[in-house]
Amino acid sequence: MQTRLRSLGLGIVVASLIVVTVGLSRSVEPATNAAETLQATGPLKWYRGNMHTHSLWSDGDDYLEMIGLWYREHSYDFLVYTDHNTLANKERWVEVDKSKGMRAAFDKLKSRFPEGWVEERMQPDEKTKEPKLAVRLKRFDEVVAKIAEPGKFLLVQGEEITDKFGKLPIHMNAHNLRDAVPPLGGESVTEVIQNNVNAVIAQRERTKQPMFVHLNHPNYGYGVTAEDIAPVRGENFFEVYNGHPGVANNGDPNHASCERMWDIVNTKRLTELDLPLLYGLATDDGHNYHNIPSRSAEPGRGWVMVLATELSPASLIEAMESGRFYSSSGVTLEKVEANAKSLTITVRPDTGVTYTVDFIGTRQNFDPKSEPVRDKDGNELRATRKYSDTIGATLKTVSNLQAGQATSAQYDFTGNELYVRARITSSRKHPNPSTIGEPEQAWTQPMRP
Repeated sequence: MQTRLRSLGLGIVVASLIVVTVGLSRSVEPATNAAETLQATGPLKWYRGNMHTHSLWSDGDDYLEMIGLWYREHSYDFLVYTDHNTLANKERWVEVDKSKGMRAAFDKLKSRFPEGWVEERMQPDEKTKEPKLAVRLKRFDEVVAKIAEPGKFLLVQGEEITDKFGKLPIHMNAHNLRDAVPPLGGESVTEVIQNNVNAVIAQRERTKQPMFVHLNHPNYGYGVTAEDIAPVRGENFFEVYNGHPGVANNGDPNHASCERMWDIVNTKRLTELDLPLLYGLATDDGHNYHNIPSRSAEPGRGWVMVLATELSPASLIEAMESGRFYSSSGVTLEKVEANAKSLTITVRPDTGVTYTVDFIGTRQNFDPKSEPVRDKDGNELRATRKYSDTIGATLKTVSNLQAGQATSAQYDFTGNELYVRARITSSRKHPNPSTIGEPEQAWTQPMRP
């Protein structure tokens, strides 16, 4: 199957959506916006959203409506519910004292919704048969009707497709689904990812409803390597930052960081595989919504900022597939501007904070050689291979951007870059980090000059 890279106006690459279904292979191009500058102007607005969260429908410790209210009240524009291998679209009762949130979460729910919203009953315990207090979990459509606000706060139905290869965890989030997607497995990590991607794309084709899938926390259990991700067709998004403390965003001495994997994947895609660039998301992966901060998997750590024409699933998905977004754990950007000559990043600075912009990319004359990672006894480990520093090199650094002075950093293309992206790092530490001491950051999407 052939894929192709198309440029937006003067040099921004669009990630084609590749459709792979049984007996059918064809390329579907998403709608594009030819604007070269990512900036809120005219009909375009920045929308802040979290695309990874869990509730009592799987292994979270709070109710859908309470989680939605947390995000609405913390200046988010949209939220995708992504519980494990389920959609909140059926009747379900849970025993209050056996639920993950237990009585504390239930009492908070009743306090917030005191008049007729909470449905409770006494039902026999499965083991003791003694009557126990149970509550009905509200469906997604009920929660939307209760707390969503058209044009102001959007809720989206999603699922974390929770799969594995052997003991290796492989999780993927599907957004704006109509039907749940059961994990499909496969004969390799790459095949597991591909099979689940195919299922989401097939549902999109069948229903004509906009939706897409992204790969979650590749370093969770060190289940996924850069080499596993690179050849997957139709998988154009992954989590470069995940707010769960247990997913090893930064890797370890034997395992590459998610950001390092990002550069390896994109270098391979552009030189060996003729595939679109992989885009990077920042997400919460929230599970725990009480006693914040408490060093658990909490909300508010990472998000995407999407430049779209309206707050709707179709508009947001179209914008993201076109690369009109950046990811953040605390840094806000005013503008991302790319043309035939340069890439310019403009920060919206906070008083007393300085910012460093690293322009990162791979040049055409990079060294492609790699070697396996080995343990102290010389045995090859299952890990992303070690590659030359010419892959994902720091091409330029601009420091000390701050309010009242220069707030923009520019990289001038030399003509031999495969792609360039920017990482913006604040001097301010994250107020509730996934890793102790991490700074607030932002990541732009990779672009081809």
